[in-house]
Amino acid sequence: MEILINALIFVVSVLALAKGSSVFVDSAVKIARWFNIPTLVIGLTVVAFGTSAPEFGVTLLAAVQGMGDISVGNIIGSNIFNLGFILGGTALFRHLNTDRKLVFRDGTFLLGGTVLLTLLIWDLSITRIGGAVLFGLLIIYIVFLLFQKDKKAAGEVPDKKEKIGWKDMGLFVLGLAMIVGGAHFLVESSTSIARIIGLSDFVIAVTVVAFGTSAPELATSIAASVKGHHGISAGNLIGSDIFNIFGVLGLTALMNDLTVEAGARSNLLVLIGMVLLVIIFMRHKWKITRWEGAILIMIGLVRWYFTFFPGG
Repeated sequence: MEILINALIFVVSVLALAKGSSVFVDSAVKIARWFNIPTLVIGLTVVAFGTSAPEFGVTLLAAVQGMGDISVGNIIGSNIFNLGFILGGTALFRHLNTDRKLVFRDGTFLLGGTVLLTLLIWDLSITRIGGAVLFGLLIIYIVFLLFQKDKKAAGEVPDKKEKIGWKDMGLFVLGLAMIVGGAHFLVESSTSIARIIGLSDFVIAVTVVAFGTSAPELATSIAASVKGHHGISAGNLIGSDIFNIFGVLGLTALMNDLTVEAGARSNLLVLIGMVLLVIIFMRHKWKITRWEGAILIMIGLVRWYFTFFPGG
């Protein structure tokens, strides 16, 4: 009976995270436009944080409660889930176009960040200094993007100023509250389930919690693919993974030292391999094809199997 109650709480928490992040992003973008913040800045800050809000909420809350396995496992699992199931699944519906900047600038930065995180956490802990390094690199990356000479971005017409009211402010607060509340109950219910069925905190974080916090990206990707829209692309998911490592985990480690179990090493090596493979796929004909998407999904499934059954 206890496991059913926790499972129900988990599902409700995922729904709260998904809806809360959507409401938060919509209201935050509208408020940002009211203050004449450029679209590029909104995308790199408000929207980037909004799409990673579930990961941020769960990771930070788990760190505050001394659950380093949940914090680190959630980020590693979410990044693998994004590249394997979401990116691969989206490519199955329709091939995804890529370009040189996505491959050589963003892809390389993500690969370097994943390797750096692996080195920082190889001793099964990440200190505040490591967190400061990761978060500092994110700031440098964002500044580089803002000042990079991009003709398309430079010629972009500013968005028309929108009117905002108390409703928008209220939705902003509501969305944030749903994210915080959903994150709290997601952590509590998932750790309870893990202990009942004998799984470690890291295993449950790198699989079930990672799936839960990636629910908004998954739902949006599937909907966009079914409708034939190109709003969800490889670039969105690469950017999300970059923000997860450098922003979410970097800031969390900066606030509190984190420790994890040995399983983090193998999962990080898998993540490095997946990032490298995605870069190769993106460079090949400058698109990710359906069969390449199928390969990414299979890697995700195999990795889940060996995470749950390490001796299998």
